[in-house]
Amino acid sequence: MQQLRLTRTRRAALIGLAGALAVSLSACAESKRDESGGGGSGGTMVFGNTGNPKMFDPIFNDEGETFRITRQMLDTLIQNKPGTADLAPSLATKWTPSNDGKTWTFDLKQGVKFSDGTAFDAKAVCFNFDRWYNMKGATAQSQMIYYGDVFEGFKNNEGTTKGQPVYQSCEAKDDHTAVLNLTRAKGAFPAAFTLPSFAIQSPTALQKYNADKVTGSGTSITYPEYGYKHPTGTGPFKFESWDQGNGQITLVRNETSTMPQPAKLDKLVFKVIPDENARKQALKAGDINGYDFPAPADYGLLRNDGEQVLIRPSFNVLYLGINQAGPNGAKLQNPKVRQALAYGINREQFVRSKLAEGSEVATEFVPKAINGYTDDVTKYPYDKERAKQLLKEAGAEGMTLKFYYPTEVTRPYMPNPADTYTAISEDLKAIGINVQPVAESWNGGYKDDVQQNGKQDIHLLGWTGDYNDAGNFVGTFFGRPKPEFGLTDQNNQGIFKALADADAAPAGAAHTKAYQEANKKIMEYLPAIPIAYPTPAIVVGPKIKGVVASPLTDERFDNVTIG
Repeated sequence: MQQLRLTRTRRAALIGLAGALAVSLSACAESKRDESGGGGSGGTMVFGNTGNPKMFDPIFNDEGETFRITRQMLDTLIQNKPGTADLAPSLATKWTPSNDGKTWTFDLKQGVKFSDGTAFDAKAVCFNFDRWYNMKGATAQSQMIYYGDVFEGFKNNEGTTKGQPVYQSCEAKDDHTAVLNLTRAKGAFPAAFTLPSFAIQSPTALQKYNADKVTGSGTSITYPEYGYKHPTGTGPFKFESWDQGNGQITLVRNETSTMPQPAKLDKLVFKVIPDENARKQALKAGDINGYDFPAPADYGLLRNDGEQVLIRPSFNVLYLGINQAGPNGAKLQNPKVRQALAYGINREQFVRSKLAEGSEVATEFVPKAINGYTDDVTKYPYDKERAKQLLKEAGAEGMTLKFYYPTEVTRPYMPNPADTYTAISEDLKAIGINVQPVAESWNGGYKDDVQQNGKQDIHLLGWTGDYNDAGNFVGTFFGRPKPEFGLTDQNNQGIFKALADADAAPAGAAHTKAYQEANKKIMEYLPAIPIAYPTPAIVVGPKIKGVVASPLTDERFDNVTIG
């Protein structure tokens, strides 16, 4: 698959701790390296997370605050080169497809161990693939968002994923060769093998701590001890503790790691600080060394204070979701109502006033940097009077919509959810829509209510790309029935088929063209409204080196040193 070529973002520095931290951490030691380039006494780095992780078994996750942490501990078969979306070796040194794309052979890195001391080999790879495919229970399957999107089905579909499985089997030809057999070719591969949900974990630890025992439903889901206390991978860091009361996750150097070497830091601590201004103040006070998603209005101030603001290339989209099966689903099924919402939002003003430098108005759900983007789609420029007229023609004047938006979080595509909600809701009120706000905590039920339970009429959400394929965006959103949008096999107007055809199209020009045609169909039907292509940033201080900003928000801290 053709990969995106992005300019490597310049390396930046993170500030060292100047004294005892409010989080009771030891003072940082001077970074040292042995002559082989391995880990040394590198002190402690503290990073300000925008929200709590869900837990640390990535197969049950699909959000960035968790992945930021698991990426430091758990490796995938393939990864991305720092600062780009290009593919690079990880646990696999080489990956080779068959001519028909239905078999992938992985040559595995030798001499690798999991952090529990057990060996990484082809049997461990196959154990993980078989684990995902054989997962039991509607609750567990419903939380495997990425697996459902990429592999499309389980051995026995019990949850919301209903498709025919792409996965067939995995064979360990020898200790260092794993062969993955698929039922059909899929254009998302090999890039989808980089997904952090598909990290390879220790079979011994997964079995010891009963990692598959996921119980409950709705917003009351209970995960096994493995996901909270015992995530076990091959990465440069390993898990030490999670103080949930104080919102602090501590990782330590994994001395046995050869991926590619032990970390240079002694410890890596993630401190959860949901409020952006509080993160900024913590950086100034020396309580943290860096944080993600600074407010766009603060970029200049931070730079003036000597901090480094690393702006990522746009690789994401913010959208207003529309649920055609929600409380007002009958009216939202009318295309004139959805068009009215699109014409009624002043996206140009929103991007200028609320987002960072370089952000752009979104005209479709695929960013411009992604193969499959096309400018030849139906567009909905701001036109308040046209929006009012469409609502009148649809008999929907004065309708009330339950508008869900998240709290206690900052996302790459949404620096300030409350500000985003306010701007869009005021536009909707101006065209005669009555807005009923529903604010929920990001990890306190918001994602489940809008993505699994479909309680909303409209909602704010977005996506940061995981790899350079349009299917990672539009396929994830609209490729199959999902409660988030209320699309079904009966009312999707051929979108499901168009996306399936695009996914199966051969890599290259045919693959790109098929997604371009699917994008045209999506924007004509308008199952949701793309708002913006933001350019998020990560801010770090001047005294730690080795952080490379990633368009995928895939920053790794194994190479960080205290200067």
